Amino acid sequence: MNLQQVVRDAYARIAAADRPEVWIALRPEAEVLAEAAGVDPAAPLAGILVAVKDNIDVAGLPTTAGAPSFAYRPAVDATAVARLRAAGALVLGKTNLDQFATGLVGTRSPHGAVRHAFAPDRISGGSSSGSAVAVALGLVDVALGTDTAGSGRVPAALHGIVGVKPTRGLVPATGVVPACRSLDCVTVFARDLDLARRTAELLTGPDGLDPLAREDVPRPAPPARPRIAVPGPEHLDGLAAGWAEAFAAHVERVRATGAEVVEVDVAPLLAVAELLYGGAFVAERTAAVGRHVAEHADLVGTDLDPVVAGIVLAGERVSAVEVFRDRERLDVLAARSREVLAGFDALLTPTTTAHPTLAEVAADPVGVNSRLGRFTNFANLLDLASLAVPAGTVAGLPFGVMLTGPAFSDRALAVLAARWADPGVDLLVVGAHLSGQPLNHELVAAGGSLVGPARTAARYRLFALDTVPPKPGAVRVAGDDPAGASIAGEVWRLPAAGFGTFVAALPPPMTIGAVTLDDGRVVRGFLAEPVALAGAEEITTFGSWPAARAARGPAQRGVVAASAR
Repeated sequence: MNLQQVVRDAYARIAAADRPEVWIALRPEAEVLAEAAGVDPAAPLAGILVAVKDNIDVAGLPTTAGAPSFAYRPAVDATAVARLRAAGALVLGKTNLDQFATGLVGTRSPHGAVRHAFAPDRISGGSSSGSAVAVALGLVDVALGTDTAGSGRVPAALHGIVGVKPTRGLVPATGVVPACRSLDCVTVFARDLDLARRTAELLTGPDGLDPLAREDVPRPAPPARPRIAVPGPEHLDGLAAGWAEAFAAHVERVRATGAEVVEVDVAPLLAVAELLYGGAFVAERTAAVGRHVAEHADLVGTDLDPVVAGIVLAGERVSAVEVFRDRERLDVLAARSREVLAGFDALLTPTTTAHPTLAEVAADPVGVNSRLGRFTNFANLLDLASLAVPAGTVAGLPFGVMLTGPAFSDRALAVLAARWADPGVDLLVVGAHLSGQPLNHELVAAGGSLVGPARTAARYRLFALDTVPPKPGAVRVAGDDPAGASIAGEVWRLPAAGFGTFVAALPPPMTIGAVTLDDGRVVRGFLAEPVALAGAEEITTFGSWPAARAARGPAQRGVVAASAR
């Protein structure tokens, strides 16, 4: 693996994506290239590209928590970041967030709302908004976020990626700007469950600095026939159109694997969820950053988000008596919640309730945010582990489910999720279905998620076809044919059913066949019927469809033809 080329390709993707609101700070490319030269290729995360939420310290970059007035420049990495680098990962930069990690929408930032990766009129989900979008767009392999109320799970669900919320304290929070110090968890985003879990494992264990960090307590693997709790229909009211049906379909998939699925009354857990923002616990946010907000009240509306400032300062009105009353109520509800979940290996729920538009959040910022946390807010108050995983699409947008279990059930939840996951079909696209191209929406509608950039082996030729919209056609050449070249594209992963639907609708002259990548993998990929190549311009020398399209502007159309001769 040429890590320097991996880095160069990543910065090229970031530039091409043109999503400046995703990032608050990027490291200079030359600096990352120099670091890549020293990576041990045998390291467990060698060459893995990482984005870090900007409430987590990265030495050499300012930490702002989404508020420029709060910025400071740490001398050392947060423990989680240091452990990633020690494992060979390369940090590219810091990502945007709901300010002070307060929100589930991704719009509460002076750096601008982070738009959804594939539906820019909709929210990305927060507060770890930039991290989730960086992964979903394939700009990085892994991203770190934080999760107090669902910030590491809601944006994962809205993008069809994996969000790991570890048991509280498994990953030290040293070097993390607190939202609620006793509840915060460092979380991991990835497009692949295995990579997400491997990364989370490398982050765990006390560091001698965070007093709330805990040793892992191994739990037994889930049985062959696990018992899974699901909420009754009365607790699924108000889901977005089609989401209850999508959840029911996923429950049936789980049941079909032999799991015992039982409806339970999750009312005690949902009552705990309401305590997080609707009770005295909000005062912990005031303890974290309230002084800064109060001292910079003149910046509310510019540097400081008004909604965030209102939430943070509301804790000033909470009395010590109210805190102890709510702690007593939490103790009672926690006991009832344990009774509800007793004897079950996990609770399966939708991750969130809807996928709002930016306009809907602007019209009702607090109400929409509150509804999104129905199934996530209770986890940290009850000391539970959670894992958000993709579960298909509804109306062309990702739908996700979540497994929640007792403290230290992290590995067991991942085992269960892997049992039920649709492994999907990897598809190489090189033309009109690439990210940002006119037919990319067809992949998203089929439930596809971006795995990342890829190149074919040097055995293919590329032609510009006479189609609407314009498309290239790739053909394989004999192994010793010098006309063959490596063509750049992207690998997308589609669920089996979505892949079948997508292929069934594929118009001629396009076909799907086996394509060999430059790393030796064989995936499905777009090819063209030979009859379509008669008279077509060859564009192989450009190496990719976007490069050829850029050169095939009106004034340069003849240049392409000349270069193909």
